[in-house]
Amino acid sequence: MFRIIVDSAANIPAVLVDKYDIQVISFMNKVDGKLMPGFEPGLTPEEEREKGRIYYDAIKDGLVVKTSLINSQEFRDYFAPVLEQGDDILYISLSKNISGTYQAAKIAADDLAEDYPDRQIILVDSMNASLGQGLLALYGSEMRAQGKDVRETGRLLTEMVPRMNGIFTVEDLKYIAASGRISNAKAVVGNVLNIKPLLKGNKDGYIVQFRKCRGRKKSLKDLIDLVCNNIVNPEEQIIGIAHANAYEDSLMIMEKILERIKVREFINTSYDYCTGSHVGPGTIALFFIGEDRELRL
Repeated sequence: MFRIIVDSAANIPAVLVDKYDIQVISFMNKVDGKLMPGFEPGLTPEEEREKGRIYYDAIKDGLVVKTSLINSQEFRDYFAPVLEQGDDILYISLSKNISGTYQAAKIAADDLAEDYPDRQIILVDSMNASLGQGLLALYGSEMRAQGKDVRETGRLLTEMVPRMNGIFTVEDLKYIAASGRISNAKAVVGNVLNIKPLLKGNKDGYIVQFRKCRGRKKSLKDLIDLVCNNIVNPEEQIIGIAHANAYEDSLMIMEKILERIKVREFINTSYDYCTGSHVGPGTIALFFIGEDRELRL
């Protein structure tokens, strides 16, 4: 038996955490000086969406948010009781080129390997964020239910990583300027000209800009086209959509995609607070499996 563990950046709704028997280690954000967990168990989708609305509205109004790393001791404290119970661990992380979380987990895993030589801790770097990470955990849970062991599941998910796409657009460029992905001057000019960039997680797990659109409507249309033109075997896939208080836009995108392709399932959820604070209110992100991460319109 093995446990599937993610950090809260995986953005899995609480109802699916329960359904798929996944464990979540939560990032803790400091919001106006108060600690706020990135994941709260037991919330309904409606409750999660309302909390997201309040959070992203507050950011828009100037709320000060500071994010922090889950350190190696916290991972050790979380992993050790699982190993003590005789279970192996499959941990699926936020991209190591976005956060130091993977490295912190690896330090903890290496330390614990000496104390629990008969147990296995398999780490999978999603090279992604949000549901690009979370969908891997769901597929891993399904593999576990089919009888695959921790090592085989880890191998299959690692092979899936280069094909798991995460694409998104933002509403206000000042948030990605604050994260260093564009200059403040470009953000100001871009906002004046109504430029909406499309960004993605590239093959190395970095967030990069790969296209510019004029206006929100065009950026959302291009997101839809990118999914429909690049997805493989959509009827077998769970497509993820995460939004930062842009629920109506997310519903429209789902509807337009379903007019063009048949999919197994959609997950629609409020964007993870930790990574969402770096992209800002109005962000829409989509996650799906393609041939690779080289997207074609």
